[in-house]
Amino acid sequence: MSRILILQGHPDSRQPHLCHALAAHYRQGAETAGHEVRSVNIAELDFPLVRSQEEWTQGSMPASLEEARDAIGWCEHLALVFPLWLGDMPALVKGFLEQVMRPHFAFEYEEGNPLGRKGLKGRSARVVVTMGMPALIYRHVFRAHSVKSLERNILGFVGFSPVHETLIGSVEKLSETDCRHWLAKLERLGTQAK
Repeated sequence: MSRILILQGHPDSRQPHLCHALAAHYRQGAETAGHEVRSVNIAELDFPLVRSQEEWTQGSMPASLEEARDAIGWCEHLALVFPLWLGDMPALVKGFLEQVMRPHFAFEYEEGNPLGRKGLKGRSARVVVTMGMPALIYRHVFRAHSVKSLERNILGFVGFSPVHETLIGSVEKLSETDCRHWLAKLERLGTQAK
């Protein structure tokens, strides 16, 4: 059994969205399979943006994020769910990651090693992204650039491997059958901790 953290990255917590249902089904599958699961809803956290390199490397992370950071350190598998906004993750998700993926937690600087030492090795991740455009267009025309950057430059940089993705496109046009398909798929992935 695995320790799983689900990061809900939809910035709107006032009403349920497809991202919330996907995360809930992932959690249901994981718990049914006996995995230990924690969840963090990023939209419910209050934190400022990092505004300088000095603040990021030498400043203190806000106390409001300590529990979320500790959950990242605790997990063996991370599921990150968010909608694609302007071709990328919402600013709230990026701001959260900049706060919690700091030196001396997510990685360590090492003399002579430009990549540093990964602080979160031994963990896997699943990135689930919903979008208005067809997923095939995002993947093949836009080369899934922002998701690849997240996987390589953030999650991979700090040690998450492997990192898998689930891209769900044309969400405004999904039928009830399509929605049931995606919810069932996320539940299966949760069961497998993948």
